[in-house]
Amino acid sequence: MSYKSKIDRNIPEYNSRIYVAGHRGLVGSSILDKLRAEGYTNILTRSHSELDLMDQEKVKFFFEKEKPEFVFLAAARVGGILANNTYPADFIYENLVIQNNIIHQSFINDVQKLIFLGSSCIYPKLCHQPMREEYIMTGPLEPTNSPYATAKIAGIEMCWSYNRQYDTQFFPVMPTNLYGPNDNFDLNDSHVLPALIRKFHEAKIVEAESVIVWGSGKPKREFLYVDDLADACVFILKLPYDKINSTLHSGSNFLINIGTGKEISINELAEIIAKIIGFEGRIDYDISKPDGTPRKLLDVKKINSLGWNAKTGLKEGIQKTYKWYLNSVQST
Repeated sequence: MSYKSKIDRNIPEYNSRIYVAGHRGLVGSSILDKLRAEGYTNILTRSHSELDLMDQEKVKFFFEKEKPEFVFLAAARVGGILANNTYPADFIYENLVIQNNIIHQSFINDVQKLIFLGSSCIYPKLCHQPMREEYIMTGPLEPTNSPYATAKIAGIEMCWSYNRQYDTQFFPVMPTNLYGPNDNFDLNDSHVLPALIRKFHEAKIVEAESVIVWGSGKPKREFLYVDDLADACVFILKLPYDKINSTLHSGSNFLINIGTGKEISINELAEIIAKIIGFEGRIDYDISKPDGTPRKLLDVKKINSLGWNAKTGLKEGIQKTYKWYLNSVQST
């Protein structure tokens, strides 16, 4: 079936069958909430115990039985620098298997549109800033997370290949660093922002003199509140293909960054989080720990040109996240 014959049916109706893979994670849970808030009534979800996405036969059976019309691929093995360094084989293997199973079955079962969630770590370590979509695979990756990034690049290429060979509409989107409700606050495998929230909160409780932050504090990062990402994903889901293609001239190689277009250094971030939480001690930096990529700022002109912009400011987002942390993590 050609793109032209799919154009008229690639916008979901409120009773369309929409599958959110990874609905209990940071991204998937926010997408699920957004879909429900918008009035979609036929949303498909499965927990890991109900459907192991690494099991090819079970994924095949699920797609054959449920016949989703639209898919959000938000399921992934994720983590921060420590987790990526400790479990590189797990990160590349698990993500490749999950992606392969879902993308292929989406093709086999004629899914009308798939949104594949990538990561800004797909761009080279020393990438020109801000990072434009066409900079993918133009230089070496950051070594600390290259297995995860390589898996995500493979997912992008897989979407492009199916689009080119089979006229599918599989759209990779590249979010910047995310945070928000349902984030992972485990210090062994969390990302920097939730890790800092937990560190400063626990330091405040015990009245610690200082908090140690990994690295020099000099790297700059961009942070996007997860509900804004969900809003962007649903926004793209509802866009007709002809508008996407006429605006971006993307053809089969659709790729779009999602972020705020604003960056902040890790030491500035730490100071903001400490102030919001009320920690009054000293902030020390452990320079024996890796900094990772020096800068990671996305160029978001494409998503802005389609009519979408991030809404949540960093301080507002951190306040919301800390409130959720107190109510949902510390209360258990």
